[in-house]
Amino acid sequence: MKNAILLFFVFYPLQLLLSQVIKGRVVNDIEKPIANVNIYLDGTKTGTVSAADGSFVLDIPPKTNNSVVFKKDDYESFTVNSSDVVNKNLKVVLIKAKEIEEVVIIPFTETAYKNYIHYFLSNFIGEDQSNVKIKNQRSLKFSYDKQNKILRVKAPQTLIIENKNLGYTIDYKLEEFTADFENKVTTYFGTSFFKETKNTDKVKLNRMNAYDGSAFHFMRSLYKGNVKDEGFTVHQVTKFPNEKYPTEQELLKLKEYTKVLKSNPKTTIVIPDEIQDIMNRKNNESKYKVAVTRRNLTETDYTKKQDSKVILDFKDILEVRHDKYYYELKGKDFVKSKFPIKQATHIHSNDETFEIYSNGNNSNPTNLLFQGDFTKNKIEFLLPLDYQLGD
Repeated sequence: MKNAILLFFVFYPLQLLLSQVIKGRVVNDIEKPIANVNIYLDGTKTGTVSAADGSFVLDIPPKTNNSVVFKKDDYESFTVNSSDVVNKNLKVVLIKAKEIEEVVIIPFTETAYKNYIHYFLSNFIGEDQSNVKIKNQRSLKFSYDKQNKILRVKAPQTLIIENKNLGYTIDYKLEEFTADFENKVTTYFGTSFFKETKNTDKVKLNRMNAYDGSAFHFMRSLYKGNVKDEGFTVHQVTKFPNEKYPTEQELLKLKEYTKVLKSNPKTTIVIPDEIQDIMNRKNNESKYKVAVTRRNLTETDYTKKQDSKVILDFKDILEVRHDKYYYELKGKDFVKSKFPIKQATHIHSNDETFEIYSNGNNSNPTNLLFQGDFTKNKIEFLLPLDYQLGD
């Protein structure tokens, strides 16, 4: 008997290292169980659904630090970090989503949908919209604020995205999509759950090319400490004001003049040279200039270790360069092409720090901003966080 008890205490911690479980029940605000709730590790293929009594069990890989998402259409989604709830018994309460009034200051209209659906698909899906499609696209709702030149898109339903090139169907819960045309900034974020639909050699090839040189690839190399070996070169870039860009006073003058024009749409007005000059500089000049101030940084220049964690911590801007050699399928072998395509991306931290996880994710992905080739990796190139090169 003593041997059995001793064996139990030696064996149990080992089991925790090899297998982790999140379990519990999903109920509504009056304690009634909710069935068919989608429960998944955000950005992965790991997920389950709640049973008729609301119960669920989700097995997750060891050392996972993803968000766990509880999602069901018509309910507010709930998200929690997996490390906070692993091996615990949970009661998750989902609240019915509030109906949003369609008649608001800036309404969501059919006209806005028709005017901006192409822009949305280009910036959300990417270029190959024949092979990457939103199967319930008509559920999207569009709102355009003419005064501030801001486009907003909402998705009351989970978007079902079929990616034939990469062999996945993605359940994507779009939390926000905003395009600020005045400042030329488009942002979106959401949670995703992947289901593999096919895994041919052609699909594997497409996945390898989607991975190589991506932000996903770079972040994983940061965690492993092999940035240079993975073909990335990192420089420090400093931002400084562009003297040719209009001043705040000039921009205010332009704004006031534009108001006058809008209030008298039928009046023929000759635009003064001063106003025309401000308009030209606003449209043709960037607000800031940038310059490389330190070349070939080592990883210790922009990352640090804290209690075995990898922290991305830098000032100004990082410029990440990469020579991308596309994979080709020759016979049964995947080989890299001989001639690379040069890529460059600027990374902005906005003076925040980010913990980098082993799967390539980070602690606050919506606040780590990219300019350049990393931004080309839209949904058409999105891979699950549990993807491994060659899968």
